[in-house]
Amino acid sequence: MARMTAMEAAIRVLESEGVETAFGIPGAAILPFYDALRGSSIRHYVVRHEEGGTHAAEGYSRAAPGRIGVCVGTSGPAGTNMVTGLYSAFADSVPILCITGQAPRAKLHKEDFQAIDVAAITAPVTKWSVCVMEGAQVPWVFRKAFQLMRSGRPGPVHIDLPIDVQKEMIEYDPEADGPLAVDRPSPNGNAVARLFDMLAEAERPVIVAGGGVVLAEASELLVEFAELTGTPVVPTLMGWGTIPDDHPLNAGMVGLQTQHRYGNANFLRSDLVIGIGNRWANRHTGTTEIYRGDRKFVHVDVEPTQIGRVFCPDLGIVADARLALEAFVAEARRRALPDRGGWAAECRERKRTMLRRTDFDDKPIKPQRVFQEINRTFDGDTRFVTAIGLYQIASGQFQKIQKPRNYIICGQAGPLGWEISASTGAKLADPSAEVVAVVGDYSFQFLIEELAVAAQYNIPFVMVVLNNAYLGLIRQAERGYGMDYEVQLSFRNINAPEIGEYGVDHVRAVEAFGCIGARVFNPEDIAPTLEWARREAAERRVPVVVDIITERVTNIAMGTEIDKVVEFEEVVDLPALEPAE
Repeated sequence: MARMTAMEAAIRVLESEGVETAFGIPGAAILPFYDALRGSSIRHYVVRHEEGGTHAAEGYSRAAPGRIGVCVGTSGPAGTNMVTGLYSAFADSVPILCITGQAPRAKLHKEDFQAIDVAAITAPVTKWSVCVMEGAQVPWVFRKAFQLMRSGRPGPVHIDLPIDVQKEMIEYDPEADGPLAVDRPSPNGNAVARLFDMLAEAERPVIVAGGGVVLAEASELLVEFAELTGTPVVPTLMGWGTIPDDHPLNAGMVGLQTQHRYGNANFLRSDLVIGIGNRWANRHTGTTEIYRGDRKFVHVDVEPTQIGRVFCPDLGIVADARLALEAFVAEARRRALPDRGGWAAECRERKRTMLRRTDFDDKPIKPQRVFQEINRTFDGDTRFVTAIGLYQIASGQFQKIQKPRNYIICGQAGPLGWEISASTGAKLADPSAEVVAVVGDYSFQFLIEELAVAAQYNIPFVMVVLNNAYLGLIRQAERGYGMDYEVQLSFRNINAPEIGEYGVDHVRAVEAFGCIGARVFNPEDIAPTLEWARREAAERRVPVVVDIITERVTNIAMGTEIDKVVEFEEVVDLPALEPAE
């Protein structure tokens, strides 16, 4: 048997599980882990705040199918700083591995320096949180962690390591070890048959495609199932991209905030709803009595306890989304199903005639116009990152997403400042993809120091800031209180005539963090500035911030129920869409 330290064994497990990247901050109680990491193939990125490390790991996992982001911290406050990121990952079913150092075992109950039961603190926001008390258990705890993260509903795991456990010499043979089997439940055959009986009886069915479809790498199967059965698809915010926005069977998003006018209208006409890998989140459903109406519901989820959590469906199917959709596609090919061309055409007509207007020329700029220019500037391969707030709501209503994993969003927890670190992780997961973050000015100020991480390691992305506080801050500064946003970011003037002389306010570099920035005041300058930002990010290999000054208050469609959304934008009529072949 090979003899090595427990941390050397842990690193060997990480490598064999496919870990290539880790984010963290070294500290005394985790130094044996870092000592073992030094000779490994894993690339480590030093972040500026432990929460930023967890969000970077999240962005990495969300953008890299099959791979898991890892974040590392020392004892005490490092672990407590990581709780928010673990909560975000847990809420959105994202697998990340959090590793923390801990005081020696003999000191855990003696209020030693930075000795706190981090495993107990993180337990509610992880699939498993454990403080390893024996060095010989380390490799097997790490193996179990990966098995749990990948089995059933994905999610984060936290491993807490007392420093003396990390230093222990153990017997471990990497050649005699390997990844553990992952549990992926298959659907019950009788349940599949019953679903198709219900589908045959329905006149206006829809499929609700949740984030579980993305996590299971089942988007192509979802589209095939929809096309074989002629069933329109309603993607959730977490499932956005499972079916392209421009696909004829994409019926639009449903909800109170991040929704499409035609999406709500199409859903309200449905009589059967097939939910796959979704949670029936409250911002999607509103009051369940109205959402359910007289419709019948099927709920397919990999986690048995998710079925019936919000309301009782007419049929529940416990299954991995990919395995379920494989079974659905096979059954669809065997069955003779009714022609639903009329229902699909009805949904397409609403999609054509119920689009919200975006071509506003107002100054200050309306957010609707910002997203119009984002849609025109960036293609369907662009990977967008966004978080929580009014800009998320506007993004959900006006952006266009064409592929899975191209809309990386913290859907439930919504921690401020999430976008910067998540963009860093997403770019590292797939350096060939263009990454564009969309953020509000207030969220941008949280964890802004994480821009320095991306600049230090030459990780390029474009960050679009919807800044509706800038003009108010100027007025506050003139009255002698508050701080001008420009001063906060330490912008420096650099002449950039190719963008245009009027309104762009030139290009500015975010001096404190080694990044580049520009400010936009006029709608006609948005597109050229975004193009400039793309070039600068690609050539100079750093984040480029485009600070767009928007109006202070914007009336964007929202409601208390899906049938009571207050609309403000004018309707835009588009040419009819061609039916799916």
